[in-house]
Amino acid sequence: MGEMLAELRGVTKAYGPVQVLRDVDFEIRAGEIHALLGGNGAGKSTLMKILAGLVPASAGEIRINGTSLSHPTPAQVQALGLYLVPQEAHIFPHQSVLQNVCIGLPRAAHHYRDRIERHIAELGVSISPDAKAATLEIADRQLVEILRGMIRNARVLVLDEPTSALTPHEVEALFTRMRALRDAGAGLVFISHKLHELRAICDRITVLRDGNTVLAAPLADCPDTRIIAAMSPGASALRDRAAPREIGAQALTLEGVSGEGFEDISLGLRAGEILALTGVVGAGRTELAETLVGLRPLAGGRLEVNGRALPRPSPRRAVDAGLVYLSEDRQQYGLFLEAPLFWNTSSFVTHKLPALLRPGREKARFARYRDSMKIRCQSPEQSAAALSGGNQQKVLLSKCLAAAPRVLILDEPTRGVDVGARGDIYAIIEELAAQGVAVLLISSDFDEVVRLADRIAVMAGGRIAGELPGGSPIGEIARLAFESREPAHA
Repeated sequence: MGEMLAELRGVTKAYGPVQVLRDVDFEIRAGEIHALLGGNGAGKSTLMKILAGLVPASAGEIRINGTSLSHPTPAQVQALGLYLVPQEAHIFPHQSVLQNVCIGLPRAAHHYRDRIERHIAELGVSISPDAKAATLEIADRQLVEILRGMIRNARVLVLDEPTSALTPHEVEALFTRMRALRDAGAGLVFISHKLHELRAICDRITVLRDGNTVLAAPLADCPDTRIIAAMSPGASALRDRAAPREIGAQALTLEGVSGEGFEDISLGLRAGEILALTGVVGAGRTELAETLVGLRPLAGGRLEVNGRALPRPSPRRAVDAGLVYLSEDRQQYGLFLEAPLFWNTSSFVTHKLPALLRPGREKARFARYRDSMKIRCQSPEQSAAALSGGNQQKVLLSKCLAAAPRVLILDEPTRGVDVGARGDIYAIIEELAAQGVAVLLISSDFDEVVRLADRIAVMAGGRIAGELPGGSPIGEIARLAFESREPAHA
């Protein structure tokens, strides 16, 4: 085994009476990629934040490159060669990619341009160092964080869900770079909920559950059934496709719809149907969804919801018409992070509640969703920011369901969600369809699309590249998705 680069011994973390981590050991060695896995709320991100100096441990020992640190700061940790790429990218929106990557470095940003351009080429992505960060998609924001670690020559690189918004091509390019770093003697931690990704890249695995280490072993010694059982005792792999449902009347009609980043989109969606809209990042799927609910201007075409035209969509008009949108970016556009959970759940329908009865009804509504969706929280008054990513996603989904949608647009609904919670969300989506809700599922996960969709529409370059029946081979979906990468004219 390679030399020890970083280790955590007996780490414990508590927030008041709530125990988040209990006597956890974790180590990172040179020349390995160590998988860290666990359900949402298991303590993975908290453990890595302690290692990165972002959160103080309640007890335990931290060592990085032989240096013992009692209460490390991020500056100390980075100086010792460790960098954490967080799940949610932290960017300065009005600065360029180059300036964002170089924040905190000793020299002016232009001194690092050549190296950054070289790293961008190594990752196989098309991102300009001069692009304003505010214009970046989620995938490119994550790449900015990865570049921050690469430019700092980190010997220990912690990657928290780095592939959640990347295309298959970008994932493979990232994996190639990760293997090169491992072969050069670096140690990497890879946090992902996708077992096939762990199989492709990792050497060892540690699984956390409820703040405890429940599995630590070479990955080759751990079949999927053992890993899933460690994460969620009694759980099994995701179920097969649901039985066919009764499909009702037309619920959503698009005729020649055009907008920013897409053009001439014609689609129909019926009650009780799940229509997947898939493709690679940049195909125009999110732009289309945001246009349908009034977050972007509608440039042309006809939009009907349940047989009624919606010529000038706005967020309020869309919700009142029964058209509800779950954003792919839960932190920036989906949730009110500092607001209490019960308020988040009711935020689409607050205007419909009598003022005097509002708090009680909001809390009762949240309690129903908390139980049915297994949202892990301390109280309805807890802020959304305090929850794990998967539980935040469930709160966002409860917000959408509280609006009683007749047409529900779900944009990457399982992004950053663990295996167990993903199965819960799949069951919710299928139950909604069985109740007659028309579901437009936007997903980059081709396995998810095949698993859930009754029909599949593939976007490429801002246009519909083709339609396929549910359960079509992934290779056929990929062929359509990668056929055209040229953007449509806005």
